[in-house]
Amino acid sequence: MTTDLERNKANAKAFYDMMFNQSRPREAIERYTGADYIQHNPDVASGKAAFIAYFEDMARDYPGKHVSFIRAIAEGDLVMLHCRQELPGPDNEPASKWAGIDIFRFDTAGKIVEHWDVLQPVPEEMAHGNGMF
Repeated sequence: MTTDLERNKANAKAFYDMMFNQSRPREAIERYTGADYIQHNPDVASGKAAFIAYFEDMARDYPGKHVSFIRAIAEGDLVMLHCRQELPGPDNEPASKWAGIDIFRFDTAGKIVEHWDVLQPVPEEMAHGNGMF
């Protein structure tokens, strides 16, 4: 039997994979979000239509972009994903690498209704050998 926490973690990963890796944000929104979608990312307006437009543009600008999931943690109605993102560089330049934390709030039906994130570039050199992940 799958618990709500396990279901929500699976839905958060499936949503992110579909909208980011598969470049299908419209389908991700239709399949995995509730009636409302509240956005806290400062670069993306709130609401489903704004989300779709932003990530359709991103798909055109960064074909081949990829996110991988390092950790998924669930508590109550929240899921946190610790992610590694790679965005292809222009003109055969190396990809930019990012470390991200995404937090999703779910309704009782297992649909995403709110999102927060923090994102930072992965530096070439660090003051320690621990890495970002």
